[in-house]
Amino acid sequence: MLNTIDLHMHTHYSDGAHSPAELMERVHAAGIRTCSITDHDTIDGIPPAMAFAEQLGITLIPGVELTAALNNRKEVHILGYYFDPGHERLRKALNVFKSERRHRAEKIVKNLAAEGIEITIDDVMKHAENAAVGRPHIAAVLFEKGYTASFVEAFYKYIGENCPAYEPKYLISPEDAVAIIADAGGLSVLAHPGSLYDEDELLRIIRSGIDGIEVVHPVHSGEHQRLYRSIASTYFLLESGGSDFHGGRREDDANLGRFNVPDSYLYAMKRRLFIS
Repeated sequence: MLNTIDLHMHTHYSDGAHSPAELMERVHAAGIRTCSITDHDTIDGIPPAMAFAEQLGITLIPGVELTAALNNRKEVHILGYYFDPGHERLRKALNVFKSERRHRAEKIVKNLAAEGIEITIDDVMKHAENAAVGRPHIAAVLFEKGYTASFVEAFYKYIGENCPAYEPKYLISPEDAVAIIADAGGLSVLAHPGSLYDEDELLRIIRSGIDGIEVVHPVHSGEHQRLYRSIASTYFLLESGGSDFHGGRREDDANLGRFNVPDSYLYAMKRRLFIS
């Protein structure tokens, strides 16, 4: 059987719509046999997914998507693979991300109150449940309570960048993100670069010691893919990719099974880590 591989997807432990069990069922239905859950700044969705993956004959690779920034401003997302989930430095970093996300949500709720919008942090946390809380949970509350006409409106009216209730994220440098993943024995990959970075920015990220670059992604055109394959070849970087599946309001169900990567990508990753 063809080993269909997708190395980028999310559960409701970050900003995905589905539980780990639901995601594994959808992955299996899409014909995917190897995948990685790469939730934002958390790995809490991996343990509950493992049992379901085994039952369905799916190979699940530990993954994460760490949020970093260039010069404390421009966001950079760094994917991690094949790390030790119990590594102390990684665990400490993820705990800081979790507490800082809560702190940011509290600030946004306070900013909304100044705009005459009365929601509570408890309202937000009920939506987040066990997830790493973020703006999507606040947007859902604003929509449900009738403060916005849609989920999306919450972002461009209140909580998006340059909006009255916006608060910046807690961010680390790309160098720190790469080092955290490396210390945990994993591989780091620049997520969905698209047209986000100029040449100097891309070179800084590469010089951070990053192991690879995401080539296959829904936002990447054929031209993007050719460019990032060329960069990977020039700088001896690994190639990676996937659907970046979230589900729910993203309406991206059709992406599962469409943005797959070849076995050669996994082989190169394992060879770099001396995994059989």
